[in-house]
Amino acid sequence: MTETLPLADRVAKDIRDLLIIGELTPGQRLSEAAFSERLDVSRNSLREAFRLLTKDGLLRHEANRGVFVSVPSTDQIIDIYRVRRMLECGALRQAWPKHPAVATMQDAVEQAKKHRNLGDWREVGSANMKFHAAVIDLSDSSRLSDFYARVAAELRLSFGLLNDPEQLHSPFVDMNDQILSLVESGNVTEAATQMELYLNHSERTVLKALERAAK
Repeated sequence: MTETLPLADRVAKDIRDLLIIGELTPGQRLSEAAFSERLDVSRNSLREAFRLLTKDGLLRHEANRGVFVSVPSTDQIIDIYRVRRMLECGALRQAWPKHPAVATMQDAVEQAKKHRNLGDWREVGSANMKFHAAVIDLSDSSRLSDFYARVAAELRLSFGLLNDPEQLHSPFVDMNDQILSLVESGNVTEAATQMELYLNHSERTVLKALERAAK
């Protein structure tokens, strides 16, 4: 039987999903009136959802100013990648090539390639996010998948700080494809090794881009 989440939790998940697909940007002010209408919920429920997301560090409340999307710091980005290495590499090491999540990984790679050809880098980023969420799903742990959704939202916010989405997303489409091929062939230990290299490369790319943007 599927557990039904309380309304505020469902609203918080909807807002978190908007963060993951890049529809909300770091530092953006969230209008209570606009989001109440957009999500078709009362302001009380929305405020509770905002409170939950603030507790998770995805939003921040400023007295007399309102609610804003958080802006990740360098230390937070380093920590995000530390967590990703533990979760994603661990999930790959125990992966089963016939796991249903592998089909999701395949679809994500195909979508990323398609949008890369179109130059739609936001959608490439969303497809890459879908790929990595599916990697976590290989672990068959709903708790890990729920936890990773919060990590993914913070990760997408860090991407939103960068000025060159093509540089950020394009190289990793083929790396995802390579990892997928290793999983499909049952070479999961090598897939985990390649994921660690991928995450190290991605972390350096993000941090260097942030350093350049700060100059």
